[in-house]
Amino acid sequence: MTDELSHFNDEQRAHMVDVTKKSETQRRAIAKTTLHMEEATLTRIKDGLIDKGDVLAVAQVAGIMATKKTSELIPMCHPIMTTKVNIMFTDDGKDHLTIIAEVVTIGKTGVEMEALTAVSVTALTVYDMCKAIDKKIVIENTHLVEKTGGKSGKFRFDK
Repeated sequence: MTDELSHFNDEQRAHMVDVTKKSETQRRAIAKTTLHMEEATLTRIKDGLIDKGDVLAVAQVAGIMATKKTSELIPMCHPIMTTKVNIMFTDDGKDHLTIIAEVVTIGKTGVEMEALTAVSVTALTVYDMCKAIDKKIVIENTHLVEKTGGKSGKFRFDK
């Protein structure tokens, strides 16, 4: 781990990092989050019985849209032209819904924040669509799973 934080200038004030001289490479990031909910809520989501509509389809679109807006939400993020966004859902058959986002670009800076934003907004959308029937939904364990490309190379979260 490096002790140098690149988002501070010589006066220790925040700035957007200069990526002008960086090489364009393919960059990929995968992020993940989990929602813990009542078993009946997950069943209703999977069976399409939520009054607001198809929860997973709406949440998936929200996550994709959020990916494209990341630089507007996170102050020091560079605007990035994504070349792929894929949001996937898995569940444990009981009370946990897992969201995984894969984001890819060819550029000078990574897409970790885009992937994390994607899973976060996807999860928030699920919460919003289900809060009328389950206010105890917990969004937990949001993290970067993997990233490739760029100067720092490959990272894999190993528990």
